[in-house]
Amino acid sequence: MRNLWLFISKYNAFFLFVIFFVSSLTLLLRYNSYQKASVLNSSNQVVGTAFENVNHFESYLNLGRVNDSLATENARLRGMLKLSKSNDSVVQKAVNDTLTHQQYTYIVAKVINNSVNQKNNFITLNRGKKHGIVKGMGVISTGGVVGIVADASDNFSTVQSVLNNDTRISATIVGSNAPGSLIWGIGNFDYRQAVLQDIPNDKQVKRGARVVTTPYSAIFPAGIPIGTVIATDKKGGSSFLDIEVKLSVDFSNLGYVYVVNNLMAAEQLQLEANSKKDE
Repeated sequence: MRNLWLFISKYNAFFLFVIFFVSSLTLLLRYNSYQKASVLNSSNQVVGTAFENVNHFESYLNLGRVNDSLATENARLRGMLKLSKSNDSVVQKAVNDTLTHQQYTYIVAKVINNSVNQKNNFITLNRGKKHGIVKGMGVISTGGVVGIVADASDNFSTVQSVLNNDTRISATIVGSNAPGSLIWGIGNFDYRQAVLQDIPNDKQVKRGARVVTTPYSAIFPAGIPIGTVIATDKKGGSSFLDIEVKLSVDFSNLGYVYVVNNLMAAEQLQLEANSKKDE
């Protein structure tokens, strides 16, 4: 207690100054509306800025949860698109009775490992068999085709990327209706480009034309973006073109993807297999 009194007596001038300053400031604000309004506005701005910064920090911490939610919602909306439906039409007396059935559903997955600089690139996803993923399913992103599921465990799956020498994607140029095969790694290993082969050389292919999936595959819905034409070369002595394609997916920056579940794939593949046995 004695030390406290010694401290106060030693700095009594400072404490008196603080008391008088606070008192005068209180009187000023109480009896002068302009100064009172100015101080209140300034304090509100400081408090508002502080709350805004706290809110931004909390939003940053919640980004992972928000991204998961948005990816799930995107998968649900994709399943509602026309390209995810099959069309059964019955024509009787010039009346079309059209019914649509769900053909494709989508499983959201997060990319946890990825490569773009290998000859055969693979992607690892945080979803597996217990989430409904099996070998052979297609994988897409918001940009377009990503690859095909190569293998799956209970909780994880690997994807054979488009950037893989063994990957073949059934593709066509919008407006041509001619099916071709998209292949990567011919001539170079640029993760931004691939080559579309088997398009007849009598087809008029313009630079900038869109390349999409065909309806002839049990893996992807028709019309999924693959890329755009950047150059066309005719093979020597061949009736087909080598078409350079700029890929629409940025494989160096993959976050979330959607695994395509074709509900009619098993039936289609079984029928095609039976047809081959009969040959």
